[in-house]
Amino acid sequence: MADVKIRPVRTKRELKRFVKVPFRLHREEPRWVAPLVYERMEFLDRAKNPWFEHGEAEFLVAEREGEPVGRISAHLDRRWDEFQGGNDAMFGFFETANDPAVARALLDAATEWARERGRDRILGPMDFTTNDELGILIEGYERRPMILEPWHPPYYRELVEAEGFGKAMDVLMWELQFGDLKEGERFDPAIHVAAEKALREEGIVIRNMRKREMAAEVARFMDVYNEAWGDNWGFVPITDAEVEFQAKNLKQVIDEDWTYMAERDGEVVGAALTLPDINQVLAKLNGRLLPFGWLKFLLGRRKIDQLRVFALGVKHDYRHSGVAAGLYLKHLETAARPGTIEGGEMGWILETNGPMNRAMEGMGGKVVKKYRIYEKALGAP
Repeated sequence: MADVKIRPVRTKRELKRFVKVPFRLHREEPRWVAPLVYERMEFLDRAKNPWFEHGEAEFLVAEREGEPVGRISAHLDRRWDEFQGGNDAMFGFFETANDPAVARALLDAATEWARERGRDRILGPMDFTTNDELGILIEGYERRPMILEPWHPPYYRELVEAEGFGKAMDVLMWELQFGDLKEGERFDPAIHVAAEKALREEGIVIRNMRKREMAAEVARFMDVYNEAWGDNWGFVPITDAEVEFQAKNLKQVIDEDWTYMAERDGEVVGAALTLPDINQVLAKLNGRLLPFGWLKFLLGRRKIDQLRVFALGVKHDYRHSGVAAGLYLKHLETAARPGTIEGGEMGWILETNGPMNRAMEGMGGKVVKKYRIYEKALGAP
């Protein structure tokens, strides 16, 4: 069999080829959902994505006989160094054929890039940070990924571990079906009690996010996000420029009915960002909105019946005031409307986040997917 060659991306055309690698690898896989090519191109564009203001990356494509058979990024983030300490590099956007030689060539190229820059450890995959898509799927292969979730076949895990990468952290996706919760069969009464305390005794008001002032609302949300997740493993606060970049992308997806702000005396103290699972629509577009994709997207959105609770958090001073419980109940109130969402998934939740995982159990949830972030020490070659 021909040797595997690793080629760095240098042009826009080569970047598009990098983006399209999984289209070739997974074209016969019904569970994989193609991302929008133009969105991925913008995300990886050094002139557009403000992550590059504090990070640097190399994009690499694996070829055999001129055909792409895998891809990977190697990157480092100065804000990760600042907030997480250590001297780490990361890899991401990892895709590979079911071939140990391809996986080895990709991972060796990424680790060598990191070693040349004096890094002590490499972590991944994360695209580019824990605020983005991350991990290798290790449980839940039979399920289609939801919005902003990757999907991988089982051999990814096997190939990565064969190259000496070990577990750094697992993150969980919990499934919640609102029909069960509305019937009250599996809902912990203590959550109701805590929510009532927050709303009545603490003066907490929960409202919907205002899409007409999206940039300001996303900024308010990120203020909560950066504080609420600040102590979490792997967390790096998002910058104002990144907030603006993300707000532009999310505006096309957000449904005001499913985004909430918890306020006390005008201060936002908690928030929940819940996104319709547009992967139900994207699965039919093959990465393109033109020429007829926009029509399919607009018509398909009306039929979405699942969602992803992407982030739900409360500022430190209000963690024991019942605000989170109030946000949980707000989801149930919205779900009680006729013809609305049936259920969905919540995560990522770190396996070490006891309070959130207990809350999911209290709401009758079950873990349906698990993703693993890997690590490897970088000693001498």
